[in-house]
Amino acid sequence: MSTSILGGHVDTISNQAGGARRRRRRLHSDEFKADAVAACTQPGVSMAAVALSRGVNANLLRRWVREAELHSTPKAPMIEARREVAPPPEAPTPFIPFQLPAPVAKDIRVEVRRGPTTISVTWPAEAAGECALWIRELLR
Repeated sequence: MSTSILGGHVDTISNQAGGARRRRRRLHSDEFKADAVAACTQPGVSMAAVALSRGVNANLLRRWVREAELHSTPKAPMIEARREVAPPPEAPTPFIPFQLPAPVAKDIRVEVRRGPTTISVTWPAEAAGECALWIRELLR
C-alpha cells in the first residue's frame, strides 16, 4: 500500500494496474438471493437478521423480497363486475316550489347583575355584532 501525498491528501489506496482503483458493486448469484429470500419467509425471522447474517444491507434484501413477490405472484384473472342500473323514470318528478316561513326576528335580552343592582338590556337580533362589542366593553 502506498502513502504518497497528493495535493495535501494522503493516498492510502494500493497501486493497481489499469486504473481499477474504483470501488465495484458486489454481485450476488441468483442462488444466494433465492436462499436469502427463502430465509425471510420463515415465521419469526426478521428481515434485518437475515440480511445481517448474510452480510448484505437490509434494504437490498427487502428489494430482493419485493422483486420475488412481484415475479412469483400469478396474475389474477380479470373479473368483470356488472351492476344492474334501473332505467330512469319515464317522466321526471316536477319541481314543486316551497315557501319557507320568514325567520322570526327575536331580540337579544341581556341581564347583568352586580351586587344589588340588576340591568336588563334588549338588543335587536339583526345587530348581534354590535351587541357583542357592547358586552365586551361592559365586562372589561
